[in-house]
Amino acid sequence: MDNQWHEELEGIYDDMVEWRRHLHRHPELSFHETETIRFIVDKLEQFGVEVKTGVGGGGIVGTIRGGKPGKTIALRADFDALPIQEEADVPYISSVPGVMHACGHDGHTATLLGVAKVLSRHRDELAGNVVLLHQHAEECPPGGAQAMIKDGCLEGVDAVFGAHLWSKVPYGTIGYRKGYFMAAADSITIKIQGCGGHGSAPHQSIDSVVIASQVVNQLQMLVSREVDPQKAAVISIGKFHAGTAANAIADRRFGASRRNGADIRRERQKFDRAGD
Repeated sequence: MDNQWHEELEGIYDDMVEWRRHLHRHPELSFHETETIRFIVDKLEQFGVEVKTGVGGGGIVGTIRGGKPGKTIALRADFDALPIQEEADVPYISSVPGVMHACGHDGHTATLLGVAKVLSRHRDELAGNVVLLHQHAEECPPGGAQAMIKDGCLEGVDAVFGAHLWSKVPYGTIGYRKGYFMAAADSITIKIQGCGGHGSAPHQSIDSVVIASQVVNQLQMLVSREVDPQKAAVISIGKFHAGTAANAIADRRFGASRRNGADIRRERQKFDRAGD
């Protein structure tokens, strides 16, 4: 049976490539995935999958009910894009200025659709049910995940499997590990308010850009001096915005993305609770 399913998956490989490239050409940002949702739902309904939309706002849950008793397994994929301008020279380049599938969610979705197509053909052979979780807004933590869970997408589910495309893993191989795989993620926004002035007279102003530059450097010491060297942690500044004129000293704002390991997240939660 497994070999037959694998052969059928190989047989629809071109379909999955076509679906992925369609999604890549038409990316949509988090919480704005209207056409993407329509595309996914249309495919699932074509496969005869039971579909529920609007889960947690914009999520999709498909259910394939097996013909034999057994556990319920959920398979998860996300489908939102990122606010990034694509520069690749490919026939299926993004048609939306400033938006692209830079994190592989188009591939995740196409893969799960392929699995849905094959499993739906063999529902009578399935011992248990398969739930297909198509998650919206993954790129805006906590995004659609918590809302979908609160809306009941995991009710009756015994286990969840999720996969992520990873360019550093050789083609044709699968990477896995026991326990947590990806780091926990938080985001912070810091606003530094100075006192604006003319660039020729910095002594008459408070240069918030200089202050912010020092903050960026010093933030790295939180990892090197506050985190156990045997634990993983990283602080990355992804945005830094300042002023509107080259000859003026202005106030400014910048944002940072912070990604921590699971053990560090647990320690941070203890610290937060103690602070409360």
